[in-house]
Amino acid sequence: MSRYVLALDEGSTSARAVLVDETGTIVAEARNPVVPHYPRPGWVELDPEALWEAQRASMAKVLTDFGVTTDDLVAVGVTTHRETCLIWDRRTGKPVHDALMWMSKQTDPIVERWRAAGLDDEVRRRTGARNDSFFSAAKLTWILKNVPGVRARAERGELAAGTVDTWLVWKLTGGRSHVTDHSEASRTALFSLRGLTWDEELCRACEVPLELMPPALPSDSRFGEMRPADVGLPGTASVPVAAVMADQQAGMFGQVCLEAGSTKNTFGTAGVLIANTGAEPIDVPGLTASVGWTIAGRTVYEVEGVVFHSGQTLQWLRERLGVLKPGERIEDVARRVPDSSGVYLVPAFAGLCAPYWRRNASAGLVGLTLETGAEHVVRAAVEAMAYQNRDNVDALVASGTLVPELKVDGGAASSDLLCQFQADILGVPVVRPVQLERTALGVAQLAGVTTGVWKLEDLPGQWHVDRVFEPEMSEERREELYVGWQAAVRSVVGT
Repeated sequence: MSRYVLALDEGSTSARAVLVDETGTIVAEARNPVVPHYPRPGWVELDPEALWEAQRASMAKVLTDFGVTTDDLVAVGVTTHRETCLIWDRRTGKPVHDALMWMSKQTDPIVERWRAAGLDDEVRRRTGARNDSFFSAAKLTWILKNVPGVRARAERGELAAGTVDTWLVWKLTGGRSHVTDHSEASRTALFSLRGLTWDEELCRACEVPLELMPPALPSDSRFGEMRPADVGLPGTASVPVAAVMADQQAGMFGQVCLEAGSTKNTFGTAGVLIANTGAEPIDVPGLTASVGWTIAGRTVYEVEGVVFHSGQTLQWLRERLGVLKPGERIEDVARRVPDSSGVYLVPAFAGLCAPYWRRNASAGLVGLTLETGAEHVVRAAVEAMAYQNRDNVDALVASGTLVPELKVDGGAASSDLLCQFQADILGVPVVRPVQLERTALGVAQLAGVTTGVWKLEDLPGQWHVDRVFEPEMSEERREELYVGWQAAVRSVVGT
């Protein structure tokens, strides 16, 4: 009888359920949209119950459509977008407020208060993260401060908190498991990067009661049992939740970046450059350090640069700006011109993240002339994804980390135009695998390793190259274009 691993991939825009067979191949998937709402300018929140129902419905659909039940599953793996967090009642399971998303800026006043109190350096030194609204710490404090009665209930131990993975595992296990893993915890700005525990002094300084926080476990732990009756799935057998990893770390694992120095970039809603740094975290100016994973008792660290708006910029072009006609493919429009003709789009819709950390910056479109057409703007948006990634690669290289090649994944990596321009603007080969959705595959692989479906040394054999994009642009032209990008960035940050 065939055995399958079910991977849950809860992203910023969709909740996916993916079935992976014993050969490591994705054989079926289903997805439902995740819909943020914007109660005030700069605020971005998610309905936790709607988020769970989107994920549960995807699970039910993929099993039903493929004709399997929980009896055919050997394990469940969970990977989610990071930093988004929420608080809920331990007895009823009801959230006390909507989840605050990673991109939300409603916590800016809290961050500024902590900055004035001198917490910037402490957060950086202890956690590898930053004192910034991007991370979970200020979001938890905001809920504790702004929802009546929540702080007292938290201190009495009545409430539970967590990032999205913790919420999903809670729901998967019928409220029996309140846990997270080291990689997800390391994105909260409350987790000791070297101690691999919640930093008590930092939690105290941020006024986050430890009673709220879930135990942080190795990524290959048994996080609980999913019983089909609890989640409305077909079948009779319970299934172990055998892996939890943050989405970008799962993508790094799925890209088989298992050795120190291996580097990948995901072109998703956000864009994230990650380099495996091995057994020790490193401090790179402008970037952040996190746990990659803890497997078989060994912790691997990573350094990363997050770009808030990568693939989301292309979505904005279509849905908000309206420069694309119905049915038009972004790549086809961008290829109508040989270049952007000096147009640069800096997509700082929620400020600029790494390596600038200018959260008050606004998006800008510069270099427009009377000859500029929609195709130039579309091309500039595609190129912006590559320029932003170069910003982070340059920061990494300046620290002494070599990047001889770059693996890419995520939906936008299907674009030959993007991959070629990325190779050109970096001056290094860009390597695209056959299967671009490495995040779900990565956590599925870890769940399979945990339960004995595969061995760790089997995984490189499951990764195959689709195409290598070699740099074709001259160094002079490359640097000329990048100087223009840097000028465009300065125009939106005011320096």
